[in-house]
Amino acid sequence: MRRPSARRTGVAGWFLRHLQLLPVLLLVAGALLDYNTPPHFSAEAFYTAAPMTAAALLSLRATVLAGIGACAADLALLAHFGFIADSGGLSELAAVATVSAFAVVVNRLIHYRDVQLQSVRRVALTVQRAVLPQPPAVIGPLRIAVRYQSAVADAQIGGDLYAVQDTPHGVRCLIGDVRGKGMEAVKTVDVALGVFREAAEEEPDLVRIAARLERALSRESQRRTGVERVEGFVTAVLAEIPHSVAELRLVNRGHPAPLLLCRGEVRAVEPSGPALPLALADLGPDMDRVDRVPFPAGATLLLYTDGLTEARDGSGAFYDPVARLAGWEFAEPDALLEALLSDVVRHTGGGITDDLALLAVTRAAQSADPVRRAAPGA
Repeated sequence: MRRPSARRTGVAGWFLRHLQLLPVLLLVAGALLDYNTPPHFSAEAFYTAAPMTAAALLSLRATVLAGIGACAADLALLAHFGFIADSGGLSELAAVATVSAFAVVVNRLIHYRDVQLQSVRRVALTVQRAVLPQPPAVIGPLRIAVRYQSAVADAQIGGDLYAVQDTPHGVRCLIGDVRGKGMEAVKTVDVALGVFREAAEEEPDLVRIAARLERALSRESQRRTGVERVEGFVTAVLAEIPHSVAELRLVNRGHPAPLLLCRGEVRAVEPSGPALPLALADLGPDMDRVDRVPFPAGATLLLYTDGLTEARDGSGAFYDPVARLAGWEFAEPDALLEALLSDVVRHTGGGITDDLALLAVTRAAQSADPVRRAAPGA
């Protein structure tokens, strides 16, 4: 398994840790430069850069200490060259002291902005978790796990959604991705989940569930204005696992193909025919069809949003879950999702740029090994 992204993560972490030493390096470099150059040369730029750098990178205490150090170094060199009483020297010292004081103000402004942003992010994630409740971990022979990884870009609430429901027709699952972010996306997620929960209980097949979702989401998009009225669509996959048949039934509406993992093999379950995302049926004929594939004991269904396949490494290469997961086996879906998220972080070098929802359903083997055999990237 490839590891270049892991090395990039280590280099980035090393750089960030040592970047905090920059204010000290600026002070030392300024003092040495000032001491070893002609008397009329000034290293004032280094003395003022040190507290401003500390303001952006370090705590309030470190910023104050950097300001004091800058003033002390400048004062010591002015005294050494006999400029302490000179008007030019006093002007230079006043400039360094003024910038140091301003650095403290900047540090506080950055701190308050970060506190406010973190508060908004917590609210956004709380709303997200309220809209997307945790599904049951076990339904009969099925083991279920979900993960929602938010990119929290600008503290926006994402539009990824998932649901799992045990019905008289089997265990039915939904994963989807609403175009856009923010409260409009949350409204669409709420509509989709509400319709799915009701339709999953009542409708005899997935095509009819998709039709009800289509009608509801089309009505929702018609209530919008501007470009959202035209582009307020949802890509989605509907899955059904019957209680009495080791089979998996799928309806794909323009969403990334689900993955089926079994005995170390990984394959994408591509739809047998193209279909438009939900809320776009007016643009083309009704193309919904149910694809059926075997779902034996020990197999795992992995549903995901495009935050997984659009994750890029430093060279711009997209994450390929089929290639990355091939050859690895997991007894439980939780172990699979933990390993998958860790591998995505290694691939991207430490973070994701889009929200990511994962839903894994494993049909338990009769003698399942409780120990995870291996993990991607290990």
